[in-house]
Amino acid sequence: MDTYEVTTSRRSIRRFKDISVPHQILERCVNAARLAPSAANLQPLEYIVVDDDKLLAEVFPTLGWAAYIRPAGDPPQGKRPKAYIIIVNNSNAGTPFTTYDVGAAMENMILVAWAEGVGSCAIASVDRDKLRSILNIPGDYEIPLVLALGYPDESPVEEPFDESVKYWKDEDGVLHVPKKKLERVQHWNAF
Repeated sequence: MDTYEVTTSRRSIRRFKDISVPHQILERCVNAARLAPSAANLQPLEYIVVDDDKLLAEVFPTLGWAAYIRPAGDPPQGKRPKAYIIIVNNSNAGTPFTTYDVGAAMENMILVAWAEGVGSCAIASVDRDKLRSILNIPGDYEIPLVLALGYPDESPVEEPFDESVKYWKDEDGVLHVPKKKLERVQHWNAF
């Protein structure tokens, strides 16, 4: 797939096959994140890769999944992520623009993973205190986002946006995700 196809075919995945993600792919994701743009080039972000089965089981309950369709959006046992990459931000080293660093790093990881056939879901609904305790994250590090990864065991589809952002599952269990049409969001030379 070329870059455009990787970007436009990517969907958030919440059902995964029981297949481990190779360390090489996880490392490529982190390397791509490390090379993402960083405000003032301060590079305050670091990454914790979790793929140990015991830790995967401990991290899972700290995450909130697919609120619009809960509990149908929660990955069941046997369909859970096979890896996580937790973005941590050194609060002593960032700027007011570090949020943009986080977004750029997350997107780089998502696209690199998808180019390798690995699905992902960026998660902001996190029990940060519990996750901090499980992974021994120092107090001066913030936890902005967690990326769940694994080989997809579902194929969500883009649905035309019809005034509701809420994604939904049909009777066959296929996840439908509303997206605004290009014409609705694109402006040329003025608003």
